[in-house]
Amino acid sequence: MITVNVSRFNKETDSEPYFESYEIEKTQGMKLLDALQAINEKYDADISFRSSCRAGQCGSCSVKYNGDGVLACQQEVEDNCKIEAANFPIIKDLIVDRSSVDEKVQNLHLSCQQENSDDALNETMPNSQLKDTKKVRSCIECYSCLSSCPVVKYFEDEFGGPFYLRYLSKFDFDPRDIKDRLSESLEEGLYKCTSCGKCREVCPKNINTFGDAIEKLRAIACQEGKGPLPKHVAFKENIIETGRSVKGEGKSFIEEAGVEGKSKIALFTGCMVDKKLKHVGHALVNVLKKHGIEIDIPKEQVCCGSPLLRTGQTDIIQSLVDKNKEVFKDYDIVLTICAGCGSTLKNNHPEYGSELNVMDISEFLDDKLNLEDMKELDMTVTWHDPCHLYRGQGIETEPRDILKKIKGINFVEMEKPNQCCGAGGGIKAGHPEIALKLSTEKAKMIKDTGAEAVITICPFCQHNIQDGLNHEGLSDVKAMNILELLEKSYSD
Repeated sequence: MITVNVSRFNKETDSEPYFESYEIEKTQGMKLLDALQAINEKYDADISFRSSCRAGQCGSCSVKYNGDGVLACQQEVEDNCKIEAANFPIIKDLIVDRSSVDEKVQNLHLSCQQENSDDALNETMPNSQLKDTKKVRSCIECYSCLSSCPVVKYFEDEFGGPFYLRYLSKFDFDPRDIKDRLSESLEEGLYKCTSCGKCREVCPKNINTFGDAIEKLRAIACQEGKGPLPKHVAFKENIIETGRSVKGEGKSFIEEAGVEGKSKIALFTGCMVDKKLKHVGHALVNVLKKHGIEIDIPKEQVCCGSPLLRTGQTDIIQSLVDKNKEVFKDYDIVLTICAGCGSTLKNNHPEYGSELNVMDISEFLDDKLNLEDMKELDMTVTWHDPCHLYRGQGIETEPRDILKKIKGINFVEMEKPNQCCGAGGGIKAGHPEIALKLSTEKAKMIKDTGAEAVITICPFCQHNIQDGLNHEGLSDVKAMNILELLEKSYSD
Protein backbone atom coordinates (compact mmCIF):
# COMPACT_ATOMS: atom_id res chain seq x y z
CA MET A 1 0.00 0.00 0.00
CA ILE A 2 1.11 3.56 -0.67
CA THR A 3 -0.20 6.93 0.46
CA VAL A 4 -1.08 9.50 -2.18
CA ASN A 5 -1.79 13.11 -1.19
CA VAL A 6 -4.06 14.91 -3.65
CA SER A 7 -4.90 18.60 -3.65
CA ARG A 8 -8.66 19.22 -3.65
CA PHE A 9 -10.50 22.41 -4.46
CA ASN A 10 -14.07 23.32 -5.35
CA LYS A 11 -14.49 27.05 -5.92
CA GLU A 12 -18.13 26.83 -4.87
CA THR A 13 -17.33 25.52 -1.39
CA ASP A 14 -13.59 26.02 -0.69
CA SER A 15 -11.63 29.19 -0.01
CA GLU A 16 -8.29 27.56 -0.86
CA PRO A 17 -6.90 24.18 -1.94
CA TYR A 18 -6.27 21.50 0.67
CA PHE A 19 -4.71 18.02 0.62
CA GLU A 20 -6.53 14.74 1.17
CA SER A 21 -4.64 11.49 1.71
CA TYR A 22 -5.58 8.16 0.17
CA GLU A 23 -4.15 4.66 0.51
CA ILE A 24 -4.10 2.48 -2.58
CA GLU A 25 -2.43 -0.67 -3.77
CA LYS A 26 0.43 0.20 -6.10
CA THR A 27 0.76 -1.91 -9.21
CA GLN A 28 3.99 -2.23 -11.18
CA GLY A 29 4.65 0.90 -13.25
CA MET A 30 1.57 2.69 -11.91
CA LYS A 31 1.37 6.25 -13.27
CA LEU A 32 -0.36 9.22 -11.66
CA LEU A 33 -3.39 8.85 -13.92
CA ASP A 34 -3.72 5.21 -12.84
CA ALA A 35 -3.42 6.24 -9.19
CA LEU A 36 -6.06 8.96 -9.51
CA GLN A 37 -8.43 6.56 -11.21
CA ALA A 38 -7.79 3.94 -8.51
CA ILE A 39 -8.52 6.53 -5.79
CA ASN A 40 -11.80 7.51 -7.43
CA GLU A 41 -12.84 3.86 -7.76
CA LYS A 42 -11.87 2.87 -4.20
CA TYR A 43 -13.08 5.96 -2.34
CA ASP A 44 -15.70 7.36 -4.74
CA ALA A 45 -13.61 10.53 -4.31
CA ASP A 46 -14.75 12.25 -7.52
CA ILE A 47 -11.32 13.88 -8.05
CA SER A 48 -11.40 15.97 -11.22
CA PHE A 49 -8.44 15.73 -13.58
CA ARG A 50 -7.72 15.92 -17.30
CA SER A 51 -6.69 12.96 -19.43
CA SER A 52 -6.64 12.46 -23.17
CA CYS A 53 -3.95 10.67 -25.20
CA ARG A 54 -2.22 8.90 -22.26
CA ALA A 55 0.89 8.82 -24.45
CA GLY A 56 2.73 12.01 -23.56
CA GLN A 57 1.66 13.75 -26.75
CA CYS A 58 -1.20 16.12 -25.90
CA GLY A 59 0.03 17.77 -22.67
CA SER A 60 -3.49 17.97 -21.24
CA CYS A 61 -2.78 15.93 -18.08
CA SER A 62 -0.08 18.27 -16.75
CA VAL A 63 -0.06 18.57 -12.95
CA LYS A 64 2.47 19.30 -10.21
CA TYR A 65 4.08 16.30 -8.56
CA ASN A 66 6.07 17.00 -5.40
CA GLY A 67 6.30 20.60 -6.54
CA ASP A 68 7.42 20.02 -10.14
CA GLY A 69 5.43 20.07 -13.37
CA VAL A 70 4.89 16.60 -14.89
CA LEU A 71 2.59 14.73 -17.22
CA ALA A 72 0.31 12.53 -15.13
CA CYS A 73 0.37 9.87 -17.86
CA GLN A 74 4.18 9.55 -17.65
CA GLN A 75 5.13 10.09 -14.00
CA GLU A 76 5.25 6.95 -11.86
CA VAL A 77 3.56 7.32 -8.49
CA GLU A 78 5.56 6.95 -5.28
CA ASP A 79 4.64 6.59 -1.63
CA ASN A 80 3.65 9.77 0.24
CA CYS A 81 3.76 11.88 -2.93
CA LYS A 82 1.87 15.12 -3.46
CA ILE A 83 -0.24 15.73 -6.56
CA GLU A 84 -1.61 19.22 -7.09
CA ALA A 85 -2.85 21.51 -9.81
CA ALA A 86 -0.45 23.31 -12.16
CA ASN A 87 0.26 27.00 -11.50
CA PHE A 88 -2.91 28.41 -13.04
CA PRO A 89 -6.34 29.40 -11.68
CA ILE A 90 -8.01 26.20 -10.46
CA ILE A 91 -11.38 25.24 -11.90
CA LYS A 92 -11.76 22.10 -9.78
CA ASP A 93 -9.21 19.88 -8.07
CA LEU A 94 -6.47 19.26 -10.68
CA ILE A 95 -8.21 20.98 -13.59
CA VAL A 96 -6.95 24.50 -14.26
CA ASP A 97 -7.89 27.41 -16.48
CA ARG A 98 -5.02 27.92 -18.95
CA SER A 99 -6.75 30.58 -21.02
CA SER A 100 -4.28 33.23 -19.80
CA VAL A 101 -1.55 31.52 -21.81
CA ASP A 102 -3.75 31.32 -24.89
CA GLU A 103 -4.54 35.02 -24.59
CA LYS A 104 -0.88 35.96 -24.21
CA VAL A 105 0.10 33.82 -27.21
CA GLN A 106 -2.57 35.59 -29.22
CA ASN A 107 -1.43 39.04 -28.06
CA LEU A 108 2.18 38.24 -28.95
CA HIS A 109 1.06 37.11 -32.42
CA LEU A 110 2.99 33.88 -32.03
CA SER A 111 2.56 32.67 -35.56
CA CYS A 112 4.82 33.29 -38.52
CA GLN A 113 4.32 36.93 -39.55
CA GLN A 114 5.25 37.54 -43.19
CA GLU A 115 4.98 40.21 -45.83
CA ASN A 116 1.66 40.00 -47.64
CA SER A 117 2.99 38.64 -50.91
CA ASP A 118 2.71 35.33 -52.70
CA ASP A 119 6.51 34.92 -52.73
CA ALA A 120 6.78 35.40 -48.95
CA LEU A 121 3.87 33.12 -48.18
CA ASN A 122 5.29 30.33 -50.34
CA GLU A 123 8.87 30.70 -49.08
CA THR A 124 10.42 27.71 -47.33
CA MET A 125 13.07 27.91 -44.65
CA PRO A 126 16.64 27.35 -45.87
CA ASN A 127 18.14 24.08 -44.61
CA SER A 128 21.08 26.01 -43.16
CA GLN A 129 18.71 27.82 -40.78
CA LEU A 130 16.40 24.90 -40.05
CA LYS A 131 18.63 23.23 -37.44
CA ASP A 132 18.26 25.79 -34.63
CA THR A 133 14.53 26.27 -34.95
CA LYS A 134 13.84 22.51 -35.09
CA LYS A 135 15.36 22.12 -31.62
CA VAL A 136 12.63 24.25 -30.06
CA ARG A 137 9.62 23.14 -32.12
CA SER A 138 8.56 19.94 -30.34
CA CYS A 139 6.70 21.61 -27.44
CA ILE A 140 3.31 20.01 -26.64
CA GLU A 141 2.14 22.98 -24.52
CA CYS A 142 1.84 21.12 -21.23
CA TYR A 143 3.28 24.19 -19.44
CA SER A 144 5.28 22.02 -17.02
CA CYS A 145 8.13 24.48 -17.48
CA LEU A 146 5.97 27.37 -16.26
CA SER A 147 4.88 25.34 -13.22
CA SER A 148 8.50 24.53 -12.32
CA CYS A 149 10.48 27.69 -13.11
CA PRO A 150 11.81 29.22 -9.86
CA VAL A 151 11.85 32.77 -11.26
CA VAL A 152 8.29 32.57 -12.61
CA LYS A 153 7.17 31.42 -9.15
CA TYR A 154 8.26 34.67 -7.50
CA PHE A 155 8.51 37.12 -10.41
CA GLU A 156 5.66 36.12 -12.71
CA ASP A 157 4.80 39.75 -13.52
CA GLU A 158 8.40 40.47 -14.57
CA PHE A 159 9.47 37.21 -16.24
CA GLY A 160 7.42 35.53 -18.95
CA GLY A 161 9.24 32.27 -18.41
CA PRO A 162 10.67 29.46 -20.52
CA PHE A 163 7.49 28.68 -22.48
CA TYR A 164 7.20 32.15 -24.02
CA LEU A 165 10.92 32.66 -24.60
CA ARG A 166 11.15 29.30 -26.34
CA TYR A 167 8.08 30.20 -28.41
CA LEU A 168 9.54 33.58 -29.38
CA SER A 169 12.88 32.02 -30.29
CA LYS A 170 11.15 29.66 -32.72
CA PHE A 171 10.10 32.64 -34.81
CA ASP A 172 13.22 34.72 -34.21
CA PHE A 173 15.27 31.86 -35.69
CA ASP A 174 12.92 31.69 -38.69
CA PRO A 175 14.11 34.09 -41.44
CA ARG A 176 10.60 34.21 -42.90
CA ASP A 177 9.20 35.94 -39.80
CA ILE A 178 9.27 39.76 -39.96
CA LYS A 179 8.30 40.76 -36.40
CA ASP A 180 10.88 42.04 -33.90
CA ARG A 181 10.96 38.94 -31.74
CA LEU A 182 14.15 40.01 -29.98
CA SER A 183 12.51 43.12 -28.53
CA GLU A 184 9.57 40.99 -27.42
CA SER A 185 12.00 38.56 -25.76
CA LEU A 186 13.66 41.41 -23.88
CA GLU A 187 10.26 42.62 -22.71
CA GLU A 188 9.48 39.09 -21.49
CA GLY A 189 12.62 39.09 -19.32
CA LEU A 190 15.31 37.53 -21.51
CA TYR A 191 17.99 38.37 -18.93
CA LYS A 192 15.96 37.17 -15.92
CA CYS A 193 16.58 33.45 -16.45
CA THR A 194 19.04 31.82 -14.02
CA SER A 195 20.12 29.08 -16.50
CA CYS A 196 19.14 26.46 -13.89
CA GLY A 197 17.88 23.98 -16.50
CA LYS A 198 14.78 23.05 -14.52
CA CYS A 199 12.60 23.61 -17.58
CA ARG A 200 14.54 20.99 -19.53
CA GLU A 201 14.44 18.56 -16.61
CA VAL A 202 10.62 18.59 -16.47
CA CYS A 203 10.01 18.89 -20.23
CA PRO A 204 8.49 15.67 -21.61
CA LYS A 205 10.17 16.46 -24.95
CA ASN A 206 13.57 17.28 -23.39
CA ILE A 207 13.69 20.76 -24.95
CA ASN A 208 16.82 22.59 -23.83
CA THR A 209 15.12 25.97 -23.54
CA PHE A 210 18.06 27.79 -22.00
CA GLY A 211 20.81 26.40 -24.22
CA ASP A 212 18.88 26.23 -27.48
CA ALA A 213 16.63 29.28 -27.09
CA ILE A 214 17.53 31.75 -24.34
CA GLU A 215 21.32 31.61 -24.74
CA LYS A 216 21.00 32.01 -28.49
CA LEU A 217 18.58 34.93 -28.09
CA ARG A 218 21.04 36.58 -25.71
CA ALA A 219 23.83 36.10 -28.25
CA ILE A 220 21.66 37.72 -30.93
CA ALA A 221 20.91 40.58 -28.54
CA CYS A 222 24.63 41.19 -28.09
CA GLN A 223 25.25 41.05 -31.84
CA GLU A 224 22.51 43.61 -32.42
CA GLY A 225 23.64 45.92 -29.62
CA LYS A 226 20.61 45.24 -27.41
CA GLY A 227 22.50 43.23 -24.81
CA PRO A 228 24.03 42.30 -22.48
CA LEU A 229 23.01 44.11 -19.28
CA PRO A 230 25.48 46.81 -18.19
CA LYS A 231 26.72 44.74 -15.23
CA HIS A 232 27.54 41.87 -17.58
CA VAL A 233 29.93 43.94 -19.68
CA ALA A 234 32.45 43.83 -16.82
CA PHE A 235 32.82 40.06 -17.23
CA LYS A 236 34.18 40.48 -20.73
CA GLU A 237 36.30 43.52 -19.91
CA ASN A 238 37.94 41.68 -17.01
CA ILE A 239 38.64 38.60 -19.13
CA ILE A 240 40.23 40.66 -21.90
CA GLU A 241 42.35 42.51 -19.34
CA THR A 242 43.32 39.68 -16.95
CA GLY A 243 42.00 36.37 -18.30
CA ARG A 244 39.55 36.23 -15.37
CA SER A 245 35.89 37.31 -15.21
CA VAL A 246 36.24 38.74 -11.69
CA LYS A 247 38.84 40.84 -9.95
CA GLY A 248 40.54 40.15 -6.64
CA GLU A 249 43.01 41.64 -4.20
CA GLY A 250 46.62 40.60 -3.77
CA LYS A 251 48.07 37.46 -5.25
CA SER A 252 45.79 34.98 -6.98
CA PHE A 253 45.39 31.46 -5.65
CA ILE A 254 47.47 30.13 -8.54
CA GLU A 255 50.29 32.52 -7.62
CA GLU A 256 50.04 31.60 -3.93
CA ALA A 257 49.97 27.85 -4.60
CA GLY A 258 52.87 27.83 -7.08
CA VAL A 259 52.26 24.22 -8.07
CA GLU A 260 53.17 23.25 -11.62
CA GLY A 261 55.06 20.67 -13.64
CA LYS A 262 54.93 17.47 -11.60
CA SER A 263 51.68 15.60 -12.22
CA LYS A 264 49.42 14.31 -15.00
CA ILE A 265 46.45 15.61 -13.02
CA ALA A 266 45.69 19.32 -13.36
CA LEU A 267 43.33 21.67 -11.58
CA PHE A 268 41.11 24.07 -13.46
CA THR A 269 40.63 26.62 -10.71
CA GLY A 270 37.88 28.81 -12.13
CA CYS A 271 37.82 32.58 -11.68
CA MET A 272 36.08 32.78 -8.30
CA VAL A 273 38.47 30.38 -6.56
CA ASP A 274 41.51 31.95 -8.19
CA LYS A 275 40.54 35.52 -7.30
CA LYS A 276 38.02 35.59 -4.43
CA LEU A 277 37.70 32.23 -2.65
CA LYS A 278 41.36 31.29 -2.56
CA HIS A 279 40.91 29.31 0.65
CA VAL A 280 38.82 26.76 -1.29
CA GLY A 281 41.76 26.13 -3.62
CA HIS A 282 44.16 25.76 -0.71
CA ALA A 283 41.72 23.36 0.96
CA LEU A 284 41.85 21.16 -2.14
CA VAL A 285 45.63 21.13 -2.19
CA ASN A 286 45.74 20.22 1.51
CA VAL A 287 43.18 17.41 1.17
CA LEU A 288 44.98 15.90 -1.81
CA LYS A 289 48.31 16.06 0.03
CA LYS A 290 46.73 14.04 2.88
CA HIS A 291 45.98 11.38 0.26
CA GLY A 292 49.39 11.49 -1.41
CA ILE A 293 47.94 12.96 -4.60
CA GLU A 294 49.92 15.58 -6.47
CA ILE A 295 48.37 17.98 -8.97
CA ASP A 296 49.52 20.72 -11.30
CA ILE A 297 47.90 24.15 -11.31
CA PRO A 298 48.90 25.68 -14.66
CA LYS A 299 49.50 29.41 -14.52
CA GLU A 300 48.46 30.09 -18.11
CA GLN A 301 44.86 28.89 -17.72
CA VAL A 302 42.08 31.43 -18.32
CA CYS A 303 38.33 31.75 -17.75
CA CYS A 304 36.27 28.89 -19.18
CA GLY A 305 33.92 31.47 -20.70
CA SER A 306 30.82 30.45 -18.78
CA PRO A 307 29.83 34.01 -17.75
CA LEU A 308 30.12 35.08 -21.38
CA LEU A 309 28.20 32.13 -22.79
CA ARG A 310 25.37 32.60 -20.28
CA THR A 311 25.03 36.32 -21.09
CA GLY A 312 25.42 36.08 -24.87
CA GLN A 313 28.93 37.56 -25.20
CA THR A 314 30.26 34.80 -27.41
CA ASP A 315 32.69 36.58 -29.72
CA ILE A 316 35.83 35.75 -27.68
CA ILE A 317 34.81 32.24 -26.54
CA GLN A 318 36.86 30.47 -29.21
CA SER A 319 40.06 32.18 -28.08
CA LEU A 320 39.43 31.14 -24.45
CA VAL A 321 38.71 27.55 -25.46
CA ASP A 322 41.84 27.40 -27.64
CA LYS A 323 43.99 28.80 -24.85
CA ASN A 324 42.77 26.29 -22.25
CA LYS A 325 42.95 23.44 -24.75
CA GLU A 326 46.65 24.19 -25.27
CA VAL A 327 47.31 24.57 -21.52
CA PHE A 328 45.65 21.28 -20.52
CA LYS A 329 46.28 19.11 -23.60
CA ASP A 330 48.95 16.90 -21.98
CA TYR A 331 47.06 16.09 -18.77
CA ASP A 332 45.21 12.83 -18.18
CA ILE A 333 42.63 14.42 -15.86
CA VAL A 334 41.44 18.00 -15.42
CA LEU A 335 39.79 18.53 -12.02
CA THR A 336 37.18 21.22 -11.36
CA ILE A 337 35.93 22.61 -8.06
CA CYS A 338 33.30 24.86 -9.59
CA ALA A 339 30.09 23.36 -11.00
CA GLY A 340 29.76 26.06 -13.64
CA CYS A 341 33.30 25.56 -14.92
CA GLY A 342 32.88 21.79 -14.99
CA SER A 343 29.63 21.98 -16.92
CA THR A 344 31.09 24.46 -19.42
CA LEU A 345 34.24 22.42 -20.01
CA LYS A 346 32.22 19.23 -20.47
CA ASN A 347 29.25 20.54 -22.44
CA ASN A 348 30.29 23.71 -24.26
CA HIS A 349 33.99 23.40 -25.02
CA PRO A 350 33.53 20.34 -27.29
CA GLU A 351 31.35 22.55 -29.52
CA TYR A 352 34.45 24.72 -29.98
CA GLY A 353 36.82 21.84 -30.68
CA SER A 354 38.18 20.96 -27.22
CA GLU A 355 37.54 17.67 -25.44
CA LEU A 356 39.41 17.22 -22.18
CA ASN A 357 38.93 14.49 -19.58
CA VAL A 358 37.19 16.69 -17.02
CA MET A 359 36.15 15.44 -13.59
CA ASP A 360 34.36 17.24 -10.79
CA ILE A 361 36.24 16.90 -7.53
CA SER A 362 33.43 14.79 -6.04
CA GLU A 363 33.73 12.29 -8.92
CA PHE A 364 37.47 12.10 -8.38
CA LEU A 365 37.51 11.79 -4.58
CA ASP A 366 34.46 9.61 -3.96
CA ASP A 367 36.37 6.30 -3.89
CA LYS A 368 39.74 7.67 -2.76
CA LEU A 369 39.04 9.04 0.72
CA ASN A 370 41.27 7.88 3.57
CA LEU A 371 38.70 7.21 6.28
CA GLU A 372 41.18 6.07 8.95
CA ASP A 373 42.86 9.46 9.34
CA MET A 374 39.60 11.43 9.61
CA LYS A 375 38.75 13.03 12.89
CA GLU A 376 35.25 13.37 14.35
CA LEU A 377 33.67 16.71 13.43
CA ASP A 378 30.37 16.57 15.34
CA MET A 379 28.50 18.74 12.81
CA THR A 380 25.05 18.73 11.24
CA VAL A 381 25.21 19.67 7.57
CA THR A 382 22.92 19.77 4.56
CA TRP A 383 23.71 19.70 0.85
CA HIS A 384 22.84 22.13 -1.95
CA ASP A 385 22.89 20.73 -5.49
CA PRO A 386 24.33 23.38 -7.83
CA CYS A 387 22.24 23.47 -11.01
CA HIS A 388 25.35 23.10 -13.19
CA LEU A 389 26.40 20.03 -11.18
CA TYR A 390 23.06 18.27 -10.74
CA ARG A 391 21.47 19.06 -14.09
CA GLY A 392 24.51 20.26 -16.02
CA GLN A 393 26.72 17.25 -15.22
CA GLY A 394 24.30 14.68 -13.83
CA ILE A 395 26.24 14.49 -10.55
CA GLU A 396 24.07 13.76 -7.52
CA THR A 397 25.25 10.75 -5.51
CA GLU A 398 29.02 11.37 -5.32
CA PRO A 399 29.01 14.44 -3.05
CA ARG A 400 26.41 12.83 -0.81
CA ASP A 401 28.53 9.70 -0.57
CA ILE A 402 31.47 11.85 0.53
CA LEU A 403 29.42 13.64 3.19
CA LYS A 404 28.17 10.34 4.58
CA LYS A 405 31.76 9.07 4.86
CA ILE A 406 33.05 12.02 6.92
CA LYS A 407 33.23 10.99 10.57
CA GLY A 408 30.93 12.78 12.97
CA ILE A 409 28.79 14.35 10.24
CA ASN A 410 25.04 14.29 10.67
CA PHE A 411 23.81 14.73 7.10
CA VAL A 412 20.24 16.02 6.73
CA GLU A 413 18.63 16.59 3.33
CA MET A 414 16.75 19.85 2.88
CA GLU A 415 13.29 19.86 1.30
CA LYS A 416 14.47 20.70 -2.22
CA PRO A 417 18.26 20.44 -2.40
CA ASN A 418 18.31 20.91 -6.19
CA GLN A 419 16.17 24.05 -6.25
CA CYS A 420 18.09 26.90 -7.86
CA CYS A 421 19.65 29.39 -5.44
CA GLY A 422 19.57 32.20 -8.02
CA ALA A 423 23.30 32.66 -8.57
CA GLY A 424 23.59 31.65 -12.23
CA GLY A 425 22.85 32.98 -15.68
CA GLY A 426 24.22 36.42 -14.90
CA ILE A 427 21.39 37.00 -12.41
CA LYS A 428 23.60 37.77 -9.41
CA ALA A 429 25.15 40.70 -11.30
CA GLY A 430 22.26 41.74 -13.53
CA HIS A 431 19.23 41.21 -11.30
CA PRO A 432 20.44 40.90 -7.70
CA GLU A 433 16.86 41.13 -6.39
CA ILE A 434 16.05 37.81 -8.08
CA ALA A 435 19.27 36.22 -6.79
CA LEU A 436 18.49 37.36 -3.24
CA LYS A 437 14.89 36.15 -3.30
CA LEU A 438 15.85 32.68 -4.47
CA SER A 439 18.72 32.49 -2.00
CA THR A 440 16.48 33.49 0.91
CA GLU A 441 14.02 30.74 -0.08
CA LYS A 442 16.94 28.33 -0.04
CA ALA A 443 18.02 29.72 3.35
CA LYS A 444 14.59 28.91 4.81
CA MET A 445 14.98 25.29 3.72
CA ILE A 446 18.44 25.17 5.28
CA LYS A 447 17.08 26.57 8.54
CA ASP A 448 14.46 23.83 8.70
CA THR A 449 17.19 21.15 8.68
CA GLY A 450 18.90 22.58 11.75
CA ALA A 451 22.22 22.42 9.90
CA GLU A 452 25.28 24.34 11.03
CA ALA A 453 26.56 24.49 7.45
CA VAL A 454 25.30 24.03 3.91
CA ILE A 455 27.79 22.27 1.67
CA THR A 456 28.12 22.68 -2.09
CA ILE A 457 30.62 22.62 -4.98
CA CYS A 458 30.05 25.99 -6.62
CA PRO A 459 31.67 29.27 -5.55
CA PHE A 460 28.78 31.27 -7.04
CA CYS A 461 26.18 29.23 -5.13
CA GLN A 462 28.31 29.40 -1.99
CA HIS A 463 28.53 33.19 -2.18
CA ASN A 464 24.86 33.73 -3.02
CA ILE A 465 23.49 31.28 -0.44
CA GLN A 466 25.56 32.97 2.25
CA ASP A 467 23.94 36.26 1.24
CA GLY A 468 20.54 34.62 1.64
CA LEU A 469 21.44 33.18 5.03
CA ASN A 470 22.73 36.55 6.22
CA HIS A 471 19.58 38.27 4.95
CA GLU A 472 17.44 35.83 6.95
CA GLY A 473 19.43 36.44 10.13
CA LEU A 474 21.23 33.09 9.83
CA SER A 475 24.80 34.33 9.54
CA ASP A 476 25.91 31.66 12.03
CA VAL A 477 25.11 29.05 9.37
CA LYS A 478 27.97 28.85 6.90
CA ALA A 479 27.93 28.04 3.20
CA MET A 480 31.00 25.90 2.54
CA ASN A 481 32.64 24.12 -0.36
CA ILE A 482 32.92 20.39 0.26
CA LEU A 483 36.72 20.77 0.19
CA GLU A 484 36.59 23.07 3.21
CA LEU A 485 34.67 20.43 5.15
CA LEU A 486 37.10 17.72 4.09
CA GLU A 487 40.07 19.88 5.08
CA LYS A 488 38.48 20.34 8.48
CA SER A 489 38.09 16.57 8.87
CA TYR A 490 41.81 16.00 8.16
CA SER A 491 43.24 18.97 10.09
CA ASP A 492 45.65 18.26 12.91
